[in-house]
This record gives sequence, C-alpha cells and structure tokens, in this order.
Amino acid sequence: MAERLDQDRAGNDGRARVRPRSWIAPVRAMGRMLNAEPGHPATVPAGAPRTGVVDCGLYVGGVRQPGDWDFASALAAAEEHAGDSGSDAFVWLGLHEPGEAEMAGIAETYGLHELAVEDAVKAEQRPKLERFGDVSFLVLRTARYVEHGELTETSEVVETGQVMLFIGPRFVVSVRHGDACRLSAVRADLEGKKELLEQGPWAVAYAVTDRVVDLYLEVADQVEADLDTLEAQVFSLKAHGRIQRIYQMKRELVEFKRAVVPLQRPLMTLTGNVNRDVPKEIRRYFRDVQDHLTRTVEQVNSYDDLLNSILQARLAQVTVDQNNDMRKIAAWAGIAAVWTAIAGIYGMNFTFMPETQWRYGYPGVLAVMVGFSLLLYRWFRRNGWL
Repeated sequence: MAERLDQDRAGNDGRARVRPRSWIAPVRAMGRMLNAEPGHPATVPAGAPRTGVVDCGLYVGGVRQPGDWDFASALAAAEEHAGDSGSDAFVWLGLHEPGEAEMAGIAETYGLHELAVEDAVKAEQRPKLERFGDVSFLVLRTARYVEHGELTETSEVVETGQVMLFIGPRFVVSVRHGDACRLSAVRADLEGKKELLEQGPWAVAYAVTDRVVDLYLEVADQVEADLDTLEAQVFSLKAHGRIQRIYQMKRELVEFKRAVVPLQRPLMTLTGNVNRDVPKEIRRYFRDVQDHLTRTVEQVNSYDDLLNSILQARLAQVTVDQNNDMRKIAAWAGIAAVWTAIAGIYGMNFTFMPETQWRYGYPGVLAVMVGFSLLLYRWFRRNGWL
C-alpha cells in the first residue's frame, strides 16, 4: 500500500493525516528488523542481545503522545508533525549503556557523527560540548554519594558515571552509563511542565543538566559531613586513626572534582548570548544551573584545601609522635646505661677493686645503681622525655 492513514496521530481536528511515501519504507524495514510495527513496542526474540533502550517518547506541543514507539518511527512522526503543522515536535530517546551495534543503528537513523558515537559507547570522556553539523553533543559526569558507616582505607565515598546528550532539531538522545543519575524521574517531572517542553529538545538538555548539578550539591553536603568527622578525629586531644583514611578521602574528592570543575566551560558556552542554538528562554534556565555549579565548585575547592590542611596536620602529628617515641627510647637507654656501666666494671673481677671485700658491697652497688636511675628518671620527666 503506497500510503496509509494515521488516524490516532491526527491533529486536534481529528482529520486523518497521510504519511508520505518517503519515510514509510525505511520505517517498515526497521520494523521488520525489530519485529515490530511502527508505533508499537518492539518484541525481543528469545536469546536476542539485550537492548539499551530505556524509553522512547514523542512530544508534540509539549505533550507526550500516546503509544509505544521505536526510535525510527518516532523520529519520522516528529518530522511529519513539524512539516505539516510547524509544531515543536521532537523525540526523546533514552539509552542505558548501549552496545556498539545498537548504537550504530541509532546513529544511522538520527544522523549522529561517528566520533561522538564512539565517545558515547566508551564513556571515558570529560565534560564537554561539541557540535557536529546541526547536532550538539553534551557530555556530563554524574556523581552520587555512597552511604557508609565509617570511613576506612577502602571506603567508596563518591560513585561517578556519565550521561551523554545528542541534541538535534527534532530529537534528543540521552546515553547513560552507571547508576549515579537515573533519568526516569527527570522525564516524569519534565512531562508535567508543558510550557518548558514546548521549547524543544534543549528543554530536555536543561532538565538533565539541572538534575546532574543538583546531585553535585547533595554529594558536596554529604562530603562536608565526612570531612567534619575526619577533622574532629585529627585535631582531637587523643588523635587516632590511620593516615590512609585521609588519602582515601583525598582520592574520592579528586574523583568528584574531575566531574564538577570541567563542566564550567560547557555551561558558559550554553549561557552565552552569542549561542543561537539554545532558545533564549532555555538560556535563562541554564544560567540558574550555572549558579548552582559555581557554588559546588567553590565548595569542592574549599574541601580540597581543608583536606590538604588535615593531611598536613596529621603528618605533623605523626612526626611529633615519632620524635616523642625516640626521646622515650633514648631516656630509657640512658637509664639502662648506668646499670650496664657499673655492672660491666665490677664484672671484670679484678682483685683490687673498691669495696670488693666489704660485706655490704653488693647491696651498696645496687643502691648506687637505683639511686642514679631515679635521678635520671626524674630529670627526664622534668624535661618531658618520659
């Protein structure tokens, strides 16, 4: 059939729309590959590879359209709606750790650049914003605080992941790695804000970025509590604890810092007045996110300085403790030297030695040893060596 009617996706007047022949064949081919018809969820055969698609939604005029969509038919429907009525229709495709083969098929359908697709699959990127034609590629590092009863040498404090966003004229593809920031709550919250969704794909980019930065603030507050505990232990009168705990906290803070600090430059680009890709209204929202990020960066930098101070203080304490131990050892060695010297002299067994023939010579020598030892002990105590 050359043309088919699409009654359930008609305009508000209820009139049927006719799907152009130009896209019906590719959609049918993709449907056969996925064993699904356009507008219906794909069924996965037994033993088939796991799919990375979490959700795929079509939004027209800020409202999600009913039905289950595969990524190919959703994009085609968005282009159709935009071409017929000029409405702000777009697709939000959510992926979680997709494989290379699956990502390649999505890239071909959405026209994604191969370099960006490679970055999205490997997920080893710093926060950045790149542009490939009319598609923007935004990389975010996510972070989540890991609850722990007590900080140890192996405690994981901050768990990190990544979220990549492909933002095009009629679509936004989110690729998530790790569980530090799940996007289902973001989607549910955004679908309740029709006016914001009407701004198009960049509204999704703002909502995801805002959620990521909000998690930064939560992590920063929790890390501050850990630092307060660590600081109290180090500066207490009875300082205790292994220095490895401080090094572990330092490693976790560096990991968190790598996620937060590099995001400043992409946000500066998104909020700049010269940026015409982002709608003016969305740039205002991004400025609010930038303010929150600036606050987090300031917190992280202050935590880094505080942790360096804690580390230096603990190292100084260790040095002082070692010096005290050496002085105690030297003091006891000096006391023992009195006994060693006197016993060594009388142990040579010469005939003509003082008091060798005296009845009380042996206890007298012992008394001298004890007397000298008490005098040395008192002297060392007075000088803080014992």
